[in-house]
Amino acid sequence: MEVQLHTTEKNGYFYIEVDGVMQAQMTFVFAGSERIIIDHTEVQPGNEGKGYGKKMVSAAVDYAREKHIKIIPLCPFAKSVFDRVPEFRDVL
Repeated sequence: MEVQLHTTEKNGYFYIEVDGVMQAQMTFVFAGSERIIIDHTEVQPGNEGKGYGKKMVSAAVDYAREKHIKIIPLCPFAKSVFDRVPEFRDVL
């Protein structure tokens, strides 16, 4: 299971599909050309504890590093992952 990314000019989302059905999604908006704001993370019922949320945050960190941008985690879940995983903090 791989985290996928969809973007538009203004915003985007990371998501996980299982058998063609979206099971988790983390949305963000672009704040200028140098940062994204993660504003919401949602995991469908029954998927708790599978690590989907952390996988999406990890994908966002990889994306930020690749694009040389920063992340502002307004979403409480995403912020909690950054608080627990020091290796991700270089993109804050």
